[in-house]
Amino acid sequence: MKKILLVEDDPNLGLLLQDYLQLKGKFDVVLCKDGDEGLKAFTKSTYDLLILDVMMPKKDGFTLGKDIRKINQHIPIIFATAKGMIEDKTEAFNLGGDDYITKPFRIEELLLRINALLKRSENSEKKTEEQQTQFKIGRYDFDYKGQSIAIGDHQQKLSTKEAELLRLLCLRKNEVLTREEALLHIWHDDNYFNGRSMDVFLSKIRKYLKDDPSVEIINVHGRGYKLLIN
Repeated sequence: MKKILLVEDDPNLGLLLQDYLQLKGKFDVVLCKDGDEGLKAFTKSTYDLLILDVMMPKKDGFTLGKDIRKINQHIPIIFATAKGMIEDKTEAFNLGGDDYITKPFRIEELLLRINALLKRSENSEKKTEEQQTQFKIGRYDFDYKGQSIAIGDHQQKLSTKEAELLRLLCLRKNEVLTREEALLHIWHDDNYFNGRSMDVFLSKIRKYLKDDPSVEIINVHGRGYKLLIN
């Protein structure tokens, strides 16, 4: 489920949008009533998309968007305002906004824009993931293409499946990598025997990373695994 931060000072409109998006779009929507509250919420959690009203007390949407872009350059932002002036649209995009919608608007149109931005963001992230082959894991350097990890003068060669599994863990660093995703991506089948085989590879990878206590691969009961780097 995608998580959206909605910052809207009109309580009626805010609740209407929150309820609609959670019901129809099946999103987890966090609603904030002003820019200050929105910035606090953004720094305390992780979101997939932001919807920022421009005309707000305490901190307007453009200022909030500027503050957020200092923290995160990539998260999709939709600005919403009652204004329709070309200058405001220009400012929205100059601040790093990805889309702009003018009030009053149809909620269905907002949903279409949200889905389009999320799809574009996912495709961009996927492309970035496909290109990344070098990873830093604590004190270790992991070369996916070279199928090796190194710490100091010691280098450990990896099998193809070990390298693929470690790369998936790196791409989901500090997040859960589900067993199903790993098995389907590497073995193309999530049956019992492939699962046991993956457990063996995980045990080997844990041994390869044992010389750095800040690196840990934990089991997440009923879900999968998580690469933690403290």
